[in-house]
Amino acid sequence: MFNPRKLLYPFSLLYGGVTAVRNYLYDHSFLKSQEYSLPLITIGNLSVGGTGKSPMTEYLLNLLHKNYKLATLSRGYKRSSKGFQLVEVNDEVSKSGDEPLQFKNKFPDMLVAVDANRRKGIEKLLKFHPDVIILDDAFQHRKVKGGFQILLTAYGDLYKKDLVLPAGNLREPKTGASRADMIVVTKCPQNLSEEEMLEITDLLKPEVHQKIYFSYINYSEEIISEKEKMKLAEIDSSFTLVTGISNPKPLLDHLHSKNIHLKHLKFPDHHNFSEKEIEILNTKRSILTTEKDYMRLRKRLDTDKLFYLPIEISFLKEGNNFDRRILDFIQKK
Repeated sequence: MFNPRKLLYPFSLLYGGVTAVRNYLYDHSFLKSQEYSLPLITIGNLSVGGTGKSPMTEYLLNLLHKNYKLATLSRGYKRSSKGFQLVEVNDEVSKSGDEPLQFKNKFPDMLVAVDANRRKGIEKLLKFHPDVIILDDAFQHRKVKGGFQILLTAYGDLYKKDLVLPAGNLREPKTGASRADMIVVTKCPQNLSEEEMLEITDLLKPEVHQKIYFSYINYSEEIISEKEKMKLAEIDSSFTLVTGISNPKPLLDHLHSKNIHLKHLKFPDHHNFSEKEIEILNTKRSILTTEKDYMRLRKRLDTDKLFYLPIEISFLKEGNNFDRRILDFIQKK
């Protein structure tokens, strides 16, 4: 089927040219990237959303938090506050953004901050003397030189098969992938074959210094509300699925695989629910949502009816090798 966005390809050439020139200026030191002495780990992608940056950030937090004083720095997408903010557990989502608030609620003792200006945000975080800073969605933030850069690309939506905005969803040309230290193909089927892994690796053509890993979404067997837990298998048609994420298809596929078919109310990514929408949701008997959406809804809906399904990422193979590379980088720094 013809994609009408391809008619915008001339504008993609213009946008891609501008971003390519910008990258060239940074790559050849005409524009300066600030370096820092402590370990900085950058998580990002080439495309607009939907690659699983939040689960990857949480994976690293779980890996490192017992042995290091960690800090995360995000933009805080769609928040109403400005500048640098330290996130607190009971913040309004409008102040901090949904994903940073999710990180803080899972790791309440950790430093979680938001600032659209990553350089200024890092400098303010340094006053708290963290051992490691994880930069969420900062691959294109060239004013800061990431010490270790993890590039994510979603299975079924690989950046090599995409075009630059506005004809496609890439934020910069595909050559930008060369800056990454490793590439993780996310949201893979759990039965992905070795043959297909090799095909994807051949397609992505990693640089000599890069290694490709394959991960999948591991869904919990339980759903959680503020007051209780229940088995996912026990939910029935009284539940309505509510999502405000860029690509709910993997979640829907998982529910369908469990023979769970719910009415689905789909909203845009990071959606700010209106009062009218909240009124409609309050008429529903029970709501199942994502953890990110739960952060936006938890103070606006009856907590007895609002449940979320936790997720985490797991690696299809070589997960220990992935961990080792992260730990080696930190120890060398």
